[in-house]
Amino acid sequence: MKQALQVVWFKRDLRVADHRPLALAAAAGPVLPLYIAEPGLWTQDDASARQWAFAAESLAELQATLGALGQPLCVVRGDVVAVLRKIHERHGIAALWSHEETGNGWTYARDKAVAAWARAAGVAWHELPQTGVIRRLKTRAGWARAWEKRMAEPLTSPPAALAPLGSDWPTRIPAAADLGLAPDPCPQRQSGGRAAGLAILASFLERRGRDYRWQMSSPVTAFDASSRLSPHLTWGTLSLREVAQASRARLAGLRGEESAAARSWRASMTSFTARQHWHCHFMQKLEDEPRIEFANLHPAYNGLRPDAPDADRLAAWCAGQTGYPFVDACLRALDAHGWLNFRMRAMLVSFASYQLWLPWRASGLHLARQFVDYEPGIHWSQVQMQSGTTGINTMRVYNPVKQGHDQDPEGVFVRRWVPELAAVPTPLIQEPWLWEGAASLTYPPPIVDHAKAAAAAREALHAVRKRGGHRTTASRIAEKHGSRKAGMPMTGQRQSGQKSRRPTATNQLALDL
Repeated sequence: MKQALQVVWFKRDLRVADHRPLALAAAAGPVLPLYIAEPGLWTQDDASARQWAFAAESLAELQATLGALGQPLCVVRGDVVAVLRKIHERHGIAALWSHEETGNGWTYARDKAVAAWARAAGVAWHELPQTGVIRRLKTRAGWARAWEKRMAEPLTSPPAALAPLGSDWPTRIPAAADLGLAPDPCPQRQSGGRAAGLAILASFLERRGRDYRWQMSSPVTAFDASSRLSPHLTWGTLSLREVAQASRARLAGLRGEESAAARSWRASMTSFTARQHWHCHFMQKLEDEPRIEFANLHPAYNGLRPDAPDADRLAAWCAGQTGYPFVDACLRALDAHGWLNFRMRAMLVSFASYQLWLPWRASGLHLARQFVDYEPGIHWSQVQMQSGTTGINTMRVYNPVKQGHDQDPEGVFVRRWVPELAAVPTPLIQEPWLWEGAASLTYPPPIVDHAKAAAAAREALHAVRKRGGHRTTASRIAEKHGSRKAGMPMTGQRQSGQKSRRPTATNQLALDL
């Protein structure tokens, strides 16, 4: 009789390097590397063809790499439980191996169904962590130390070889249309695959990252100065552990150098390593409380905004036609690249939530589809934070005109992405409605008066925060989700006698990796 299979289920860990489930499975018996393209997942409201395109490129490279080891990646389209049941009936599954995943609500329900099937079938399912997120976490105390310990663990080498299982296993990677995905051109999208990820990591650590700390906030400089590793971390072509170790090695190599360039590199690498913590910190929030994908973290904000968005406002915002040049330039750049730097992501959510008074779930879904690096744990935690519904973060209402002047003072970014404003003088490029020739423009006037809308939003949220019981609930939320790291700013939840190591909240986006 043939030996039962060790099935390695690849999800968002599309690599063989530092892949512990693969290495352990290979040590236990013949391995079937398996990717299941799930139509149910890809028809969710947060999925898009641009995301699949990146994943498909990564799968193709993974398939070739596994083939060189002896057994190519098996790719099947269908329901996970049905696929596993069929493999088990025909070949026998000795064990199922995978990484843990902090995904959206659909994948959470799917994983519960897989666990139930595995228990009923008597198949052991080994799930191993690949980030700093901790399953069934009881307290955030000590979380940062646990993160450091995980990131310092040795990288796992891929197996030297895999026993071939024959040619009967399907290998075709589906097209986007096969998964029910609508066409989604993203002409300047980053390429998928581990080779591309390693090249981007090397270019950042060796050349592009020197001024990261100062250039990551403006979209004029951030497209080059940011690491651009986020889609590779989302889809697992690189492990967070290897990125953490490579960046720390770069920082260690700078010790003792006192040139201006070395000082700049040290500051930037320090900032970059800090953001790796925040990457997992925000994912941990969704892991601990999956409902924040759908419901306000603080219930006092229920009913604050309408359940259904204003369709015209949402459509104008999605299309980059709000009449605010800097906002529209960011939305259009995101549409073309599938990526945007952290500060501009925050501004887009803030503008949608405060000035346009749109429910955060509606604007958040559009952004989720636009982001090739969409990471549910980070995304929904940040969307709520920037919409003011966590109850523990400072309300931060971005002024879209001021942001334009601050981050794009010469109008370079706006002129690139909003060519309708070519004739507008640079001093007025962020406020074209003030130009004497504004009537000749094909560009729309401002969709709202941003100052009045922001004032009304602040008043509404402050009224909620003054309600009885708000502070008590906010303190419980901070206790569960707040960072324990000293030195981070807390936002109005301090109780008398609290010490400096209290749970903290932050406005820092953890998306610029």
